[in-house]
Amino acid sequence: MAKYGFIEVLDQELDRAFPFDYEIQWDKKNHAVQLSFLLEIANQKQVALLDEEDQVFAEELLLEETLLFVNPSRSRYEAADYLTVLPYDPKVGFSREFLAYFVQFLSDLAESGLDAIFDFLQDEEAEDFELVWDQVAFDCGLEKVEEGMSYPYPRY
Repeated sequence: MAKYGFIEVLDQELDRAFPFDYEIQWDKKNHAVQLSFLLEIANQKQVALLDEEDQVFAEELLLEETLLFVNPSRSRYEAADYLTVLPYDPKVGFSREFLAYFVQFLSDLAESGLDAIFDFLQDEEAEDFELVWDQVAFDCGLEKVEEGMSYPYPRY
């Protein structure tokens, strides 16, 4: 079992303030923590859509997004595969305040993403939809966060 670290705090903050289904996966060998979440949208007009494999479907729309927390010196990953990649210092980790801000930012992004998907489904001329992480806005809001005690990368 892992000793108390930022993964547990992240899970607590997600339980408290994130209204969507999510999953945390800890890749110990890669020193990475993957956070995936799911947005579910009813496709009431049965708009025909193409998925990433070019398969046509008209049922409900499920959008899964994934973020990654990485140790910059030890983790291997392809940044393009993730909504965003957040580096951590294994000895420092993240503060609860940082993680609470992160969860609120992610929740706001997911909520606006739902609105954008509804708009996409209504717009017959729209060709694609993509959820985009705004790093500048995240960093700007983070400047206002007063951080306390940090929780390191967990030990097992």
